[in-house]
Amino acid sequence: MNTLARTDENAEDEWQLPQHAYVVVYDERETELLTIYDCGAAQKPPSAQVLGNLVRVKADHELENTVTGYVVRMREKSTLRKQDDDHWIIEA
Repeated sequence: MNTLARTDENAEDEWQLPQHAYVVVYDERETELLTIYDCGAAQKPPSAQVLGNLVRVKADHELENTVTGYVVRMREKSTLRKQDDDHWIIEA
């Protein structure tokens, strides 16, 4: 289901996030579910879903807590990168 653009054809676990991407994080269990949307206003299906914990966001964003987790609304183009087996980061 992952339709995100890779940062590099050789980068297995590294994807580009558009400026207005939404990352919905469900943290109701030990391992979070990250659901990525290209744009929250577009009302399209998610671009990707990955398992793991989002441990850091080092790009301009807004954070909203929800009942089931939180939503990260990106404000600049960024990169979603797998740090290790269970951890993800977002960097500018």
